[in-house]
This record gives sequence, structure tokens and C-alpha cells, in this order.
Amino acid sequence: MLDLSKSHPFAGLHVLISGGTTGIGRAIALQLLAGGANVFVFGRHQRELDDVLAAAKGSALRGITANQADPMDVERVFAEIDSRWPHLDILINNAAVGGDDLTGETDAAISCIVQTNVCGYLFCTRRAIQRMKERKAGHIINIGSISAEKLNAGGEIYTATKAAIRGFSESIRKTVQDCGIKVTLIEPGKTGSDLIEVPLEEQREKEALLEMMKAEDVAEAVCFCLTQPRRAVITSLQIEPFRHQ
Repeated sequence: MLDLSKSHPFAGLHVLISGGTTGIGRAIALQLLAGGANVFVFGRHQRELDDVLAAAKGSALRGITANQADPMDVERVFAEIDSRWPHLDILINNAAVGGDDLTGETDAAISCIVQTNVCGYLFCTRRAIQRMKERKAGHIINIGSISAEKLNAGGEIYTATKAAIRGFSESIRKTVQDCGIKVTLIEPGKTGSDLIEVPLEEQREKEALLEMMKAEDVAEAVCFCLTQPRRAVITSLQIEPFRHQ
């Protein structure tokens, strides 16, 4: 485990995390805070925002409620960032929603999932690039999913959105590298969170059997990618439970 409390490798950095109030996003926020970063999170629900702010009381964590599927909400998030910070160093696109099989969802639900999981990443990334390219520095991390590669039956809408994020990450990385901006795609396997429809007790059992990761495991992968030297970038990283198929 990275001992961030001693080295503070992220001291002075300004980090924006979408979906940073729960699950993987919350774990990333708390680890980066432990490493000295200034972190701003947003999520859709006030109760979850209040919970993470309370957990990080006294730290450099700030946040608001916002829905990344709504470009006006995303604009509001970045306006808040501009009012608080001199610049943005890191964007972590993490917010996502799950979904049933294609035939089990309505057209409205399908649209909502795609708007959140794909358009939301694009909305945030476009605004982050506008700010980062002025300084010719920055790092964008997209949290994808191993489902983009495994392509199992079921959950086709979610899988389609994560496959889209894989393609987007590779393309935008090549586009912005001359602007001094790094792009990393992290694709976790089964990870305990509120996004999956597995009871909490069963999640803990699977973690004990090494069949499921904790959100903190993905957060450590994010920290690893962010601590690479300027001359190097981890373009993509897959992380799975020790016991996986």
C-alpha cells in the first residue's frame, strides 16, 4: 500500500472527481487528500455529499451536488472550480450509472445511462482541456470497466458505454499529448460499490474470498498512475480481483 501520509506526493495539486461522493470516487478522493491534494467532488445526492465531507472533515475537500448528464450542471461545477482554484491539475471521470439488459430498459432509461456514462465524461473532459492546455499540463483519468473487453452477456447498455470510454480515452490521449496533457484509462474488474446489485454482506464475503476488490484498491491504482514521472504516462491499466474468470 502506498504510504501517502509521509511523502505527500500530491501536495498542491488541484483535483476534480466526478461521482466522488460514493464508491470508487469517494475512495479516490480520500486517498488523494491523504497525499496532500486539494480535492473537489460532485455527485447527484446531498446526503452522500454530506457523508464524504464529514469523513474528510478538516481537510482540503470541497464539493457540490451536480449531475454530469446535464451540461448546465457541469458548467456550474467548473465555474465553482474557477472561483476557488488558480488552475485545475487533474480530472478524474468516475461517475456512472448501471443498467439492466437492453430489453429490460425503456428508451428513456437507455438515454439517461448513455448521457451519464458517455456524454458526462465528454462534457467534463472538454472543459478540463480548455483549462489545462493554457498551462500545457494536466492529467485526465477515465475510470472505465473491464466489461469493455470481456463483453459478457447481459448489461449491454453499460458495456456499450464503457467500450465507448475505451475508444474515447485512446483518441483524446493522442489529441492532447502535444498540449502537455496526460490521459489514462483505468478498467477495474468486480469492485464492491453501491453501483452493483450485490448485497453489502455478500460483497464483504467475496472480498474475503479474493473474488471482489474494494474501492480502495482502485484508488491505489489511480495514485500509482499519478505518481509516474513527467516523461511517462500509463495509457491504460486493468485491475481485477485475484480470483477472477
